[in-house]
Amino acid sequence: MVNTEKTGYKWEVLALLWVAFLFNQADRQVFNIVLPLLREDLGLTDVGVGAIATLFNLVYALFVPIAGYVGDRYSKKWIVVASILFWSAATLSTGFATGLVMLILLRSIATGGGEAFFGPPNYSLLAQYHTKTRAFAMSIHQTSYYLGIILSGLAASYIAERWGWRYSFYIFGLLGLIHGIVMIFRLKDKPVEANNAVSQEKMPSLLDGFKIVFGTPTALILTIGFSCLIFGLTGYLTWMPTYLYENFSLSLSQAGFHSMVYTHVFAFIGVILAGKLSDKLAVKDKRYRILLQSMGLLLACPFIILMGNAQSLTWIYIGFAGFGFMRAFFDANTYSVLYDVVPARYHSSASGVMIMTGFFIGSFSPVVLGYIKPIFGLSMGFSFLAGVWIFGAIVLWVAYRFYMKRDLAKVETC
Repeated sequence: MVNTEKTGYKWEVLALLWVAFLFNQADRQVFNIVLPLLREDLGLTDVGVGAIATLFNLVYALFVPIAGYVGDRYSKKWIVVASILFWSAATLSTGFATGLVMLILLRSIATGGGEAFFGPPNYSLLAQYHTKTRAFAMSIHQTSYYLGIILSGLAASYIAERWGWRYSFYIFGLLGLIHGIVMIFRLKDKPVEANNAVSQEKMPSLLDGFKIVFGTPTALILTIGFSCLIFGLTGYLTWMPTYLYENFSLSLSQAGFHSMVYTHVFAFIGVILAGKLSDKLAVKDKRYRILLQSMGLLLACPFIILMGNAQSLTWIYIGFAGFGFMRAFFDANTYSVLYDVVPARYHSSASGVMIMTGFFIGSFSPVVLGYIKPIFGLSMGFSFLAGVWIFGAIVLWVAYRFYMKRDLAKVETC
């Protein structure tokens, strides 16, 4: 029996969710890494593979607000566990796909739907265990995103080149299933204190998450900024390995490694620094969190343009590094900002709405770049992503300047 009252248990919760999120991102990125081999083996077009990624994100967006709703009403532990078991089984099954239809069913629908139920209860559970250390814990948690993508870039390409692309899905899916079983026995819901318990009649409805996000200016603007972030990241993650593979004659393993490692190593460094800085600045003024996000998106844009247009691999890798480091200032603050302006009982529901909106908008990025690729080239597509992030930086600054102070005061009176 796990004693959740132990001071150190909150760090075990972080560790369990950290590993789960690592597999979440690794399983998601495996498809992008093995895409050239999969496309050739199954005879798919650029638009076809872009559509698979787009449908994945649309399905994810469709189910994630439902995940937020059930996460505020039922056991977060069991929703998280069921999610990792389901998406891992779907990832493993993707290795048996024989064509576009099966990929859509197993990858876009099953894997996307399974992963949708992880995010909202995962972040809400982590926030329950970490209050004063919230931004730092969220930053540590975010490092698993970066390592998951690096791991998949290294391992999936290595496996695919030696045993075939199917084995990449088999192995990552199996490892996720094993960790899901471990979480059954080790992960526990945070006990609810009697004086903080929410009565049944006050439990959030499915529409409450939408009302709270779209009715709170800072939460709405954060959601727009998050959508810009996801649009850029989804396009980059889907097409950058292929860009290096086709334009610089790198092997599949080299393209998978170089397209992911520099970005996410520097993002790893950046998110730890940003989380510490955010918690320190928030003591003076919590609005600094969203200002850090705005600056991160804006300062990342020159590096996006560099990595998509430089003729030298060295300069492209420098672009990856700067892009990763600066975007980490957004990542470190996303849920801290949201939870600062949203009452605690709506945390999971609000997370679901924000994630839904971000991934719905971001889902169009792979197919847009797939359309741009044969006409203007991927360099033009990546430059377009920089423009999207500039817009996101501007709207976040508007929230910092005009809305967040009022929204913070409103939550304090709830």
